[in-house]
Amino acid sequence: MSKILRTRCCIVGGGPAGMMLGYLLARQGVEVLVLEKHADFLRDFRGDTIHPSTLEVMHELGLLDEFLSRPHQETRTVSLVVGGTTLKLGDFSHLPTHCKFIAFMPQWDFLDFLADHAREYPHFHLRMLAEVTDLIEEQGRVIGVRAATPEGALDVHADLVVAADGRRSIVREKAGLEVMDIGAPMDVLWMRVSKLSGDPGQLLGRIEAGQMLVMIDRGQYWQCAYLIPKGSLERLKQEGLAAFRSKLIGLAPFLGERIEELRSWDDIKLLTVAVDRLKHWFKPGLLCIGDAAHAMSPVGGVGINLAIQDAVATSNILGPSLKDGPVGVEQLALVQSRREWPTRMTQGLQVLLQNRMIDPILNSRGSVSAPWIIRWLAQWPLFRRLPARLIGIGFRPEHVR
Repeated sequence: MSKILRTRCCIVGGGPAGMMLGYLLARQGVEVLVLEKHADFLRDFRGDTIHPSTLEVMHELGLLDEFLSRPHQETRTVSLVVGGTTLKLGDFSHLPTHCKFIAFMPQWDFLDFLADHAREYPHFHLRMLAEVTDLIEEQGRVIGVRAATPEGALDVHADLVVAADGRRSIVREKAGLEVMDIGAPMDVLWMRVSKLSGDPGQLLGRIEAGQMLVMIDRGQYWQCAYLIPKGSLERLKQEGLAAFRSKLIGLAPFLGERIEELRSWDDIKLLTVAVDRLKHWFKPGLLCIGDAAHAMSPVGGVGINLAIQDAVATSNILGPSLKDGPVGVEQLALVQSRREWPTRMTQGLQVLLQNRMIDPILNSRGSVSAPWIIRWLAQWPLFRRLPARLIGIGFRPEHVR
């Protein structure tokens, strides 16, 4: 027999969207249960960028100072090295936000922080090791979820189920929601290499013919993202690990002998890049947000921040009504209407950069240099404000009501 629980809102997935929404709803007095399939939040190579738009949300919640007291790194500019030439392409110092920088913090620290503060509200509940396996539906309406736990089957009945379980969402699959695949020409290899005091201290993207490397300063180590043409990992493995390490040294010579820290392919994790979004983010009793509604490219590192914005908008629109009972599809549609335009704009920009810049570079064999117009524009501080705003704030930032 399944154990049965009853709650006002059941959130599937304890990632950034799920934890932020759970916190915001509990803060409004909505009974909420977050189901997370893992035992903790410790997953390596998750999105660790906290952009100014998210930091502004933390300020509006009165949590910013405490949040920034936790170990983190900050970057105020975005630079790119193309064919040996360094270009400063983004400057966050002019953003109309309290924090004019991107903060880098392990995602598990961010999620632990949100969970700790959410538990201060009696209406918030978090259940770990609860893997949702199916939806419970009645007369065409989602009325709950079925989950597997170490204690046995668990049925959660809720007035609203929110899918925040990522790009491989089991909830959206079981709901039969139509996914529009936009496509991505690349995958990403994630790895870490130790950092020394004499290393460059800023976020750097490095581009040479056929290669792109992003290096994120994480204090004691570099978190590295090496872009490859989609589906080309096996060919790279056939060339051998030594050849791959040589490619990395060619892009970042200062790493030197530290590149030997990559002892096997087990030290290198594949992120299969997907860009997609749902045609409809909802059905009666169910709403999808974050990556479950729209998987983002890693370009710009904005996925976590769009997920947070989704959570804020959902709380603003649905929270007041959800305290009293179920919400109708008209209200669910308001969430999609509010968040679909910034999602489309962001994905459109990502796809443009993927197709016009990343794909040609990854398939190039000759020398690479930045277009003259980019080199010329990068000299002007005013130009740097636009990329900074698109990355740091986005197309439609949300604010806590």
